[in-house]
Amino acid sequence: MVSLTFDDGNADQLNAAQIMNAHGLKGTFYITSGFTDRPGYMTVADLQGLAASGHEIGGHSVTHPDLVTLPVDEAARQICNDRVNLTSWGFPVTSFAYPFASQNPAMETVAQNCGYNSARGLGDIKTRFSCPTCNLAETMPPGNAFNTAAPDQVENTWTLADLQDSVTQAESVGGWIQLTFHHIDAASSDPLNITPALFEQFAVWLKSRPATTTVQTVNQAVGGTVKPAVSGPAVPAQPVGGNLVQNPSLETLSNGVPQCWQAGGYGTNTPTFTTVSPGRTGSRAQKLVMAGYVDGDAKWLPSLDLGGCSPSATAGHTYKLGAWYTSSAPTQFAVYYRTGLGAWQYWTSSPWFAAATTYQKAAWTSPALPDGATGISFGLNLFSNGTLTTDDYELFDVASAPAIEPPAPGTNLVQNASLETAGTGTAAQCWQTSGYGTNVATFASVATAHSGAGAGQVVISGYVDGDAKLLPTMDTGSCSPPAIGGHTYSLRAWYTSTAVTQFSIYYLNAAGSWVYWTSSPWFAAASAYTQAEFTTPELPAGATAVSFGLNLFSDGTLTTDDYAMYDSVGAPAL
Repeated sequence: MVSLTFDDGNADQLNAAQIMNAHGLKGTFYITSGFTDRPGYMTVADLQGLAASGHEIGGHSVTHPDLVTLPVDEAARQICNDRVNLTSWGFPVTSFAYPFASQNPAMETVAQNCGYNSARGLGDIKTRFSCPTCNLAETMPPGNAFNTAAPDQVENTWTLADLQDSVTQAESVGGWIQLTFHHIDAASSDPLNITPALFEQFAVWLKSRPATTTVQTVNQAVGGTVKPAVSGPAVPAQPVGGNLVQNPSLETLSNGVPQCWQAGGYGTNTPTFTTVSPGRTGSRAQKLVMAGYVDGDAKWLPSLDLGGCSPSATAGHTYKLGAWYTSSAPTQFAVYYRTGLGAWQYWTSSPWFAAATTYQKAAWTSPALPDGATGISFGLNLFSNGTLTTDDYELFDVASAPAIEPPAPGTNLVQNASLETAGTGTAAQCWQTSGYGTNVATFASVATAHSGAGAGQVVISGYVDGDAKLLPTMDTGSCSPPAIGGHTYSLRAWYTSTAVTQFSIYYLNAAGSWVYWTSSPWFAAASAYTQAEFTTPELPAGATAVSFGLNLFSDGTLTTDDYAMYDSVGAPAL
């Protein structure tokens, strides 16, 4: 018996189906159900067309992981829930193929418990490419129905003679040969591809074999009844109101990698993923170094699984994402969600967070999770050459997140207020240069500080209009001073200046955009350090942060240091 099998559900396998239909041959298509209806893969309608033509639909897991690397419960969700998905689409599913042919006795038991009648491996039948001492065919019935023997997968190095030899050597001893195809395309350079012309030649040859050689689906070869679909183990309950990220501080390792975390990315670049010690807290953090960047990104993120590690989530809810990082380049959260089928897809990204030389917290609140979503995974990424270290991740459902304690009265809300921690450019960490109009502004760090070792300086020349200033970074939660709508704030900074200056003030609105708010009265030029102070009007409703800085709006030199922003209630005396 010969079984023609096709792994993964790639759309170009329809070329093979068309050829088999023309020659009265039937095959078995092992489907990764989570990829169905996605670009490059078959649709449910395609599968229904295959079944209507007499082909078998088998299981190949939900998302094609290496099953033996997973906890048994997660592997069971992959195998069982794939069969549940396919059964719900109307297919009688009895045959399974292990992704990557990776299996062990525990996986064989799982496949059997999920209701399959057989499960296929690879690489244990002789070919000219491998396993020279292996058998020439699988016995019938198989010695182990949950690890049936098959040659290596067919690759682009296989010739018509190789395909024919697999059959004729089996004919010499009797038994069963399963041939495994991935891509059937005229132009593909994929190493697992053969052309439709080659497949056509093989099908014509196979159809002409003696009557003692038959082509059967795997189900026809193995037999057995169609068993009821069995769902995998339920996803463990997650804490209500607690951090939904497992192993958030990366302290627990599995095979040298933080447990429940994986490396991810796409595009043309060369990322290197490691762990480093110490972390921001505890003994470990994750490190990503990007080189050779052309496009795409790379990131660490919670494992994209069916719930054993990935945070469960509820459609329609919003989520607070957080992580601490240092980075030589801008970073942002890349966010994914799990569909009802169990597949993962890209959802959205946060605004950028500025490079940081010491640990800085990135924080962002997501939009409402799309309908049908059941989980979230997210990570800070690099989308340029650079080095990013992350630790202490958190994810909270906004509906049940713990209340954030407001800063104690008298707390300076400005980070790196004395500009002592260097940034990656001309501005200190958590600060940015800003301005508009027609003028030439030069920014620098200088040693003539009010306190500490450094201050910020801006020099304007060629002034026509506009301004220039140093501001706390206008981000969405990493550096900008937090604020509450309806409150008033005392803004302060020490300065020297050859020209008049004033505070230029912005706020982050409820839509997540920074907008100009107001300006203070002018402060006179000063040759010695002088403190500027201004109490704002009430912050507009919905605002969540404030950024402000002393500016120049003429030719001159302005040096600033020791910024402060206090809620007016409890602000210390000048």
